[in-house]
Amino acid sequence: MSAEDLEKYETEMELTLYREYRDVVGIFKYVVETDRRFYLCNQVDVRARTDSGDVYFEVSMNDVWVWDMYRPARFAKGVKVLTFKDVNVETLNPPDIDQPLD
Repeated sequence: MSAEDLEKYETEMELTLYREYRDVVGIFKYVVETDRRFYLCNQVDVRARTDSGDVYFEVSMNDVWVWDMYRPARFAKGVKVLTFKDVNVETLNPPDIDQPLD
């Protein structure tokens, strides 16, 4: 596989991931960003913890979609993240219109 083929493959994977994100974002309440990942979830709890004077964050999420093009399954029932870096949590606005159910 050439470098060009690899770049094309990764570009296609990113596009597929973006399309999936666009399709599922409306069913989640929160966006959570850590230093390593981007998550959509419906329940999130962030707790600051200390250990030997160091502060870290414990982030627990339920009903989760993970932005990671290398995961075979991006949906997870629960995710727990431990990080020494910043954690950003945003509440998503509910969609203005309800999409019809098929």
